[in-house]
Amino acid sequence: MTVAFNDAFSDYDIPAKYTVEYLTNLVTRRGYQPDLAVGAFDSDRLVGFVFNCLDGDAAYNSGTGVVISHRRRGIARQLMQQSIDTLPAKRYILEVIETNERAAALYRELEFVETRRLQCWTYKCGDGLQPVQGGLKAAPTLHETWFDMQLTWQNSTASLRRAREPYDILGDDRGYVVVFPSNGDVPQLAVRRDARRQGIGRSLLDAAAARVGKPLRIMNIDDRSSGINAFLEHCGAKKLVRQIEMVRSL
Repeated sequence: MTVAFNDAFSDYDIPAKYTVEYLTNLVTRRGYQPDLAVGAFDSDRLVGFVFNCLDGDAAYNSGTGVVISHRRRGIARQLMQQSIDTLPAKRYILEVIETNERAAALYRELEFVETRRLQCWTYKCGDGLQPVQGGLKAAPTLHETWFDMQLTWQNSTASLRRAREPYDILGDDRGYVVVFPSNGDVPQLAVRRDARRQGIGRSLLDAAAARVGKPLRIMNIDDRSSGINAFLEHCGAKKLVRQIEMVRSL
């Protein structure tokens, strides 16, 4: 599975070089259901796949890929159609990198409708920044009501609860950040509305980057959330890619 995944995504804007452990943790967090996955084989070699996830009455596509040697044979279309025909859900959600025009066109032909565009960022800890007065400590409580946008599937609290790998929550009653030390992923960053514009958000980013010792990956920020994106740009975060979120009724 990992070999096929890395091959299929080797020429993407963000190439995949995943280990078995990393890929397993990633799809587990997203609610992967092995019995709902579909695959295409050439003899005993996996050459195409769809990793389907399920949560309640919604399904999520955690990855559709075809290895480079077997592309342009209609494999992706067949796998997606089988998923559409068999998933026990009312909605089917996916994201596709904006520059992957061929995949986006296929999903539109399969009646997926664009719901929003998403920005993806990377952040390195700044130099010479002063910590927020009072410091930052472990914060056990998540507050989705503090967000200005609807969280995407993989950033939701439900996804965090499914995670096998450890993650840290840093902050206090003014704000918090969730970060995975293994890869620098930041699924949630929130500051209470009456505590904003006090440097707390930037201190949270720096605390997370210092904790993991590597650049942070802040994925799938709603394009329409101008305040969040402006904040990240002001902090010196760099844009990675843009994604299109798409949904199909089943």
